Amino acid sequence: MNTHFTYFAILLASILGPLALSFDKKVAFYKQWKQVFGAMLLPAFFYVVWDIIFTQRGVWSFNNVYITEIRYFNLPIEEMLFFFVVPYCCTFIYACVKSYFPKLQSNKTTGLILKSLAVLFFVVACLNVKRDYTFYTFLFCSIFILFILSVRFNQAAFLVSYLIILIPFLIVNGFLTAIPVVIYNDMENLGIRIFTIPFEDVFYGMLLVMMNCLGYEYLIKKQNK
Repeated sequence: MNTHFTYFAILLASILGPLALSFDKKVAFYKQWKQVFGAMLLPAFFYVVWDIIFTQRGVWSFNNVYITEIRYFNLPIEEMLFFFVVPYCCTFIYACVKSYFPKLQSNKTTGLILKSLAVLFFVVACLNVKRDYTFYTFLFCSIFILFILSVRFNQAAFLVSYLIILIPFLIVNGFLTAIPVVIYNDMENLGIRIFTIPFEDVFYGMLLVMMNCLGYEYLIKKQNK
């Protein structure tokens, strides 16, 4: 196999299962593709801009052995596709949780958990101003959690979904960082690894999932009005 297609292969393997299961009759996720892809646009734009800036600043880089030569603004096309493939998979899991566990609804406990996380993330950000990946990841997470607490959003379904999502998310990121396809500058993060995965990736992913799930839920509700 041509190693330059490694990142593409990882993305393809990631989406095959959720794509095939999208035709499950109970969830019927394929019927919501318009809302799913609509919800991806703003988060993808935000993350691509963030990624471009961090790549330029040397927060992370990409191993040329495992990516193609297709780049936009010095960002590999595979990295841009990551912000569509991963949100599709994660939103699918969120939709499944909502369909199979309809009684999961926001309550005081979920609100307290999210408020506590928002405060904790803000403190971590303030303590790591000089580490770009740590500072911005935890700051953006804190701000967005406060935002979702002010709007109608199924917090319980999200929290359960994200616990499930962490398993495939860490597997995919494990491949990307172990090969490695993506190389991190440990001067810009806490230096704590979950196997080969920077600790910050868990919350970088959490923000991405929150943004997509909130957009998806908004568009679904808008359609049903």
